[in-house]
Amino acid sequence: MFIAPFVPSPLPVVRYMLVLADLKPGEVFFDLGAGDGRTVIMAAKEFGARAVGVELREDLAKKALSTVHEEGLQDRVTIVNGDIFSVDLTSADVVFLYLTTSANEKIKPKLEAELKKGVRVVSHDYEIVGWKPVKVDNFCENPKLGYPTHTIYLYRKV
Repeated sequence: MFIAPFVPSPLPVVRYMLVLADLKPGEVFFDLGAGDGRTVIMAAKEFGARAVGVELREDLAKKALSTVHEEGLQDRVTIVNGDIFSVDLTSADVVFLYLTTSANEKIKPKLEAELKKGVRVVSHDYEIVGWKPVKVDNFCENPKLGYPTHTIYLYRKV
């Protein structure tokens, strides 16, 4: 089911989100709507995580998989060309979202049902309505210009 367009998070924003989520080496990281794979690649390469990217669009999943192979990360990054609603999230330590508020609303029951206590969920620009964020940060990608500003929501499963 298509629920959000492909709009890649800028790399400085991705890095900031992974730091905010306190992603640690060896943790399991999921990106729901992985696009070109930039987030899972950074999670594995710079943070030492075991990363899983789930992407519905076949062209984007193939591009992500190609980059994973180019970077030699196939032992730490898995790309699933499929629906985010059919992937098992029970092993997740951190979940990354850059969907929309309505898409977050659709995925919320799955997150509530499958995520274990303490899992961090970090969302770019769109809140998860009804969840209380642990932190909400505004991130300025280019401080010299003062824009664009990104809102980052950090949640912890209780």
